[in-house]
Amino acid sequence: MKLPSPLISVIMPCFNGSKHIWNSISSVLHQTFTNLELIVVNDGSTDNTLEILNTIEDNRLWVINQKNAGVCKARNNGLKAAKGEFIAFLDADDTWAPDCLSKLYQGLINHPHAALAYCGWQNIGLTGGQGKPFIPPNYELLENKKALLFENCRWPIHATLTRRLAIEEAGLFDERLLTSEDFLLWLKIGTRHQITLVPEVLAYYHHHDGVQATKNSEKTAINHWLAQQLFIKENKTFSQNFDTQQLRKLMHGELLRRGYECYWKRDLKAARTIFRSVMKNHYGSWRDWKYMLPSLLPYQLHRALIEKMDSTP
Repeated sequence: MKLPSPLISVIMPCFNGSKHIWNSISSVLHQTFTNLELIVVNDGSTDNTLEILNTIEDNRLWVINQKNAGVCKARNNGLKAAKGEFIAFLDADDTWAPDCLSKLYQGLINHPHAALAYCGWQNIGLTGGQGKPFIPPNYELLENKKALLFENCRWPIHATLTRRLAIEEAGLFDERLLTSEDFLLWLKIGTRHQITLVPEVLAYYHHHDGVQATKNSEKTAINHWLAQQLFIKENKTFSQNFDTQQLRKLMHGELLRRGYECYWKRDLKAARTIFRSVMKNHYGSWRDWKYMLPSLLPYQLHRALIEKMDSTP
């Protein structure tokens, strides 16, 4: 006799998501894994998000309304209301392949000691096309698993299925962070438990260009660095695995890498903010400082220097 599938709780925070939320909800309700609940946490939306939600007739969907408090608070409120043994997250503008939950769940069944299953993902909706499909490393096969996870967990929040108990043990999402709260949660779980890779692209991130992308780049980089600091502070024995130079490379080196990423994209405002943070921590080679020091100049002068460099044959 086949045992019934356990319940998966899908938590979807939403603020003014009327433009995309229908597609995101549809990708949940049409999963091949059907024993699920979808908890949409309406984070004080002022558009017609709530009207759209009220038109959906499916008893697996229910809505929590809260005053606008941010995505981290919304996810935590969803977690507190969730009834499932397994937890998945999907933002209100992203989607899954129809068999995403089924394959992630099977990954956890096949690896009963794993607390989290993660999969490949693809960035779509980019200007000029789509990003390349990406399969993260199989961290359990790597000797330096903890160091790599500390540097960066290379999967987005909607590319995971996690055992509820592991999330509760980790203390839910840290509401002190504006972004990268998922990175800190995965870091806590991944360094304490086994995790398992499902080597297929099953999650899709829908990128939206514009001014917000610049703000997100610098905010994500700085908060990623803050998350690393919080983890070190709360897990004092972790840093004993590394010497000072190794730890600085994992933290400030990752911040510098993100600064360069913005710089070469000519997202100068984000790069300047990140470079200044790196310099405050006295990190980088003299070659790095050659690129970073101009960020101390007034913005217009820095921009003029970059434009002159770009126009030089």
